[in-house]
Amino acid sequence: MCDVLVALAPTTVAGATLFAKNSDRPPGEVQLLEWSPSRRDHGVLRATHIDIPVHPSPTLACVLSRPAWGWGAEHGVNEAGVAVGNTTVYTTLDPRGAPVGLTGMDLVRLALERASSAQQAVDEIVQLIARHGQGGSGHDPALVPHGRPYWNAFLVADPQSAFVLDTSGTEYATEVVLDVRAISNRTTIPAFDAAHRHPRQPVDRLVDPRWHASQRALAQRPVALETLQTHLRSHDSCGEPGWSVCMHADDVEATTASMIAELRADGASTLWTVEGHPCEHPYAEMVFADAASVLARSVG
Repeated sequence: MCDVLVALAPTTVAGATLFAKNSDRPPGEVQLLEWSPSRRDHGVLRATHIDIPVHPSPTLACVLSRPAWGWGAEHGVNEAGVAVGNTTVYTTLDPRGAPVGLTGMDLVRLALERASSAQQAVDEIVQLIARHGQGGSGHDPALVPHGRPYWNAFLVADPQSAFVLDTSGTEYATEVVLDVRAISNRTTIPAFDAAHRHPRQPVDRLVDPRWHASQRALAQRPVALETLQTHLRSHDSCGEPGWSVCMHADDVEATTASMIAELRADGASTLWTVEGHPCEHPYAEMVFADAASVLARSVG
């Protein structure tokens, strides 16, 4: 489970794009906030489950929020001011029958490492899915021994633009964000949703209350950092007990990391991050240029 929001610069108090995400994962999972420096890969690159050819250019430096067991990232921001986050979605195509490929988290990290704009990030994700597929469990085998594969939706943003990308296997649809947008654990591009969303997915109880709460937060114009922090800490969006934006669904899902990013074209993006429940911890502020020294414990 996850909730992701974006408000483009003309709609915000700061006059800069704001990107926000709560990452909801198994409660016992450790999520790391780390610095990934620019590097030049050689040979093949090992993602979570498969090897893929390396990118010909050096990677972009990124701040990543990554489950400790895997290679990919739940969300992050790169040195070009691009932010990417994904959510789990289910469709009429059963992901359990898909060959092992890239996880949604792999696709988030690869887009951040390779794209200097939101449009490039969308193009990169689409091309990677076409070449390698998405498949394999997105959960720690120590916590979910039998695996739990899923499809993904993505929200991608930069200082000037943002896009939604819905997927089902290798099929996809994109939508240009005009001002503000939120995604949650369902396909939300109308035509794609009508064609692909599984009719038995309980979106009315477990997803739509959170998605609609995000939409209400974004309707408070101009959108402020404090509004997004309050929203990501909120418990008033439950369709079922615990299934709120700040999630506390005992033994099933919990918010294990949160990030808000103010994206700026001059490289001076600012990040506010929490490791764990945002309702229990203050957001730590960090300017992207200082991330390498601030995240000194990074394993990169």
